[in-house]
Amino acid sequence: MSSELLAPLDLAFWHLETADHPMHLGALARFDPGPGRSGGPGGPEEILALLAGRAAAVPRLRMRVRDVLLPVGGAAWRADPDFDVDRHVRHIPLTGGGHPGGFAAEATRTAAELMERPLERGLPPWEMYLLTGEPGGPFAVLVKLHHALADGMRAVAIGAGIFDEIAGARPAGRRPRPVPPRSWLPGPARVAGLADAARDRIEELGRALGVGASVVRAGRLDPPGTPALTAGSSGTRRLATADLDLEEVRRVRRTTGGTANDVLLAVVAGALRQWMLERGDHLPADDPRALVPVSRRRPGGAPGPGNTFSAYLLDLPVSDPDPLNRLVAVRRAMDRNKAAGPTRGAGALTVLADQLPPLAHRFGAPLAQGAARMLFDVLVTNVPLPRSSLSLGGHPLRALHPMAPLARGQALAVAMSPYDGRVHIGLVADGEALPDVDRLATAIGDELAGLVKLTGDPD
Repeated sequence: MSSELLAPLDLAFWHLETADHPMHLGALARFDPGPGRSGGPGGPEEILALLAGRAAAVPRLRMRVRDVLLPVGGAAWRADPDFDVDRHVRHIPLTGGGHPGGFAAEATRTAAELMERPLERGLPPWEMYLLTGEPGGPFAVLVKLHHALADGMRAVAIGAGIFDEIAGARPAGRRPRPVPPRSWLPGPARVAGLADAARDRIEELGRALGVGASVVRAGRLDPPGTPALTAGSSGTRRLATADLDLEEVRRVRRTTGGTANDVLLAVVAGALRQWMLERGDHLPADDPRALVPVSRRRPGGAPGPGNTFSAYLLDLPVSDPDPLNRLVAVRRAMDRNKAAGPTRGAGALTVLADQLPPLAHRFGAPLAQGAARMLFDVLVTNVPLPRSSLSLGGHPLRALHPMAPLARGQALAVAMSPYDGRVHIGLVADGEALPDVDRLATAIGDELAGLVKLTGDPD
């Protein structure tokens, strides 16, 4: 893995980044206090060394981006000859000082400040921060990965390498099975392979043209929505978290139908409505539109390198005062999206990006940065985590709040991850546009509680 060209979508994320809009994903993991497993690390120095050793063992985290001559405008992943894990893994002791909300609140505030900072582009694009409080107390780990390095599922696969259960099960290095040179293929097989490739290419171009037409139709020259969601960017970040009972989400789903993700999307819509009304905003004439990413990876398949996802567009029904009607509207809209498939419609921008040459991504990034606001108002994504319990040095993982990047012209991104019977939600907001994002986090809990009360328990 000494050199590997960035895929078109990875290259797009690399060039979309600006100082005010860093394109990295994040996750804030919180761990229980204690001495760790028998003989395992207990203090900050030992935990930091464990993090560094496990991160250095992930080959992908040793790669940096370098420009290439061909294809023109392209870039490649190459092993960093001067890789030093200590430049990526750092310890930040938190003083506490009677901070309201205790260690968890101070860790969240610190993570927001760290998420403001772009990753250094000359190094492998990732960072980890160990956040500690009082000796023997809980601690947290903030992970930052550039979006060019991974989408949500791939980021989970990479980041999971720090956990005991994954690091301990990592197989020893195996030699890849040699692939015969193309010239070894028999003549007829080679011709058939070229014909199949040409047919696939024509189908891909056809899908891309269809997506392009959908984007034009769906684009909004005068985007509606609440001003708070479409405010100018300040470059600052606020982070808030919420935790929902996964069984309560499933209870609502059993009563109303659809999927757990439909329930969560409806919860976000209802929380936005409550938050807007509480802060005195007028409800928008047109409902805000969410971009809902969906993986294009094969179910059960190993997550490959880079980004492999598409997305749906969903109007969040904040104008409807009835929680059950909102849930029905979300379910029906998502059913229509799924029937059309993840490679069709204006949300499938990644299909279009895959067909553009590298030079287009390099010079078209300034135009693309402003296009997001024309298509959607808020990102809402669900990032699955391993179902088994995880730990670091014997310290159990108690919460993991994912964080998504903000596109230009947008002020809120919502990411959700089910784990250990809870749905952990991370809200990343522009610090000036949404200084009260904590109230939105509270509204998310209120909305689910309201749905549970309305639907009752069918059991």
